[in-house]
Amino acid sequence: MGKKKPRPRRSFTPEFKAEIVELCRRGDRSVGQIAKDFDLTETAVRDWGKQAEVDAGERDGLTSSEREELAALRRENRRLREDVDILKRATAFFAKETR
Repeated sequence: MGKKKPRPRRSFTPEFKAEIVELCRRGDRSVGQIAKDFDLTETAVRDWGKQAEVDAGERDGLTSSEREELAALRRENRRLREDVDILKRATAFFAKETR
């Protein structure tokens, strides 16, 4: 009874995700069956459906573009904090040198 190996992380195009969401909305097959047919996880398919609803304004939450902007701002914030930390260290170093 060993544990299942985690799946390698895969990326999918927005077009592919939209097709999967459309299949789910048609209701011909269950989310589980669609996930199985396309070798996806049910969680991923459900998340894509929820995100599509948010993007369409049918559900509250951050749209895809807002998520991308937030991620970019967080990266920039992290980089700027690192820059400030480096400058603080350099200032301390040079303050010791001039004494």
